[in-house]
Amino acid sequence: MSQTAVIHARIDPATKAATERILETIGLTPTEAIRLLYRQIVMRGEFPIELRTPNATTAKVLTEVDRGEDVETFDTAEDLYASWD
Repeated sequence: MSQTAVIHARIDPATKAATERILETIGLTPTEAIRLLYRQIVMRGEFPIELRTPNATTAKVLTEVDRGEDVETFDTAEDLYASWD
């Protein structure tokens, strides 16, 4: 049997539940996702996701969207395209 190490992490319950629902849809367990992340870090020699701080404009828009302000929704892609005219 191969040796393994244990990783303990604390995360808020809502993030955990939402993440596990998404992982389930793509057929991954949380353990598999963590293993994949660690393997990618080793293979690339860096964190595999680009992490950047948004500029002031983007941060403002993201905050507004989180609050549900000025959000447009469309039933179809055609409706979205029509809104651009």
